[in-house]
Amino acid sequence: MCLIVFAWRSHPDYPLILAGNRDEFYTRRTRPAAWWGQAVSLLAGQDEEAGGTWFGITRRGRVAALTNVRAPTERNPHAPSRGALVLAALQTPEKVDRWLDRHSHRTPVFNGFNLIAGDTMPTGGQPVGSLHYYSNRLPTAARVLEPGIYGLSNAFLDTPWPKVTRAVGHFACSIANRVSVEALLALMADRELARESDLPATGVPLDWERVLSAVQIRAKGYGTRATTVLMVRNDGLVTFYERTFEATDPDRSSDRHFEFMIDTAPRPARLKAPDSN
Repeated sequence: MCLIVFAWRSHPDYPLILAGNRDEFYTRRTRPAAWWGQAVSLLAGQDEEAGGTWFGITRRGRVAALTNVRAPTERNPHAPSRGALVLAALQTPEKVDRWLDRHSHRTPVFNGFNLIAGDTMPTGGQPVGSLHYYSNRLPTAARVLEPGIYGLSNAFLDTPWPKVTRAVGHFACSIANRVSVEALLALMADRELARESDLPATGVPLDWERVLSAVQIRAKGYGTRATTVLMVRNDGLVTFYERTFEATDPDRSSDRHFEFMIDTAPRPARLKAPDSN
């Protein structure tokens, strides 16, 4: 993904609400979101060229999402695919913080990335879920995220790029009124460009900085390929909605909608049957 806004444990009904845009070259082959494998325990889109994904959730409530760090002078064309990190975070039986601690020393070989990963429901005796942020371009260890509303693009978490601050503001207002898939899809479709004076300097030409400043990107050969909305409710109900845009005609789109209950979500206790005597 290239822009993610999310509310973590800051809404009374939803531990996690997330909306994200994946921006990519139109020529890169991609499969839309679907259940993976015979066990169908993982829901995600798929990068057909490298086999990984940019965002996913499991039936046990493990979630992971990745954005690239925009640093064109540091890019290694021979580096391994960052999408493999998302799959590994989703599939490991370890707790996310332990997995990150054990593998962080191996991540410098990847091009720059930000990873959000964690468990949306309580696990291992913990009273609440946990969400973590890690970047291989920061000298610090993985960070446990406190309850709040966050924005992440192609710099570090909560870096105030114009698209991030605009999206976070609209997102916060939207979920304060009513949590709605359509409202979240609409705010992620914002194509307004930032003023030149507000643009970050990330090492790409000025005309590209301007194009990339929109929440939803439309450029020659490149743009927003998919928008994803994820909502996890207190009772474990997951709503996953994906809108994909056609590579040959980005103004045309198709939608996919999934709902399921997280396996580890606490179930309400059964009422005891009245005594028949």
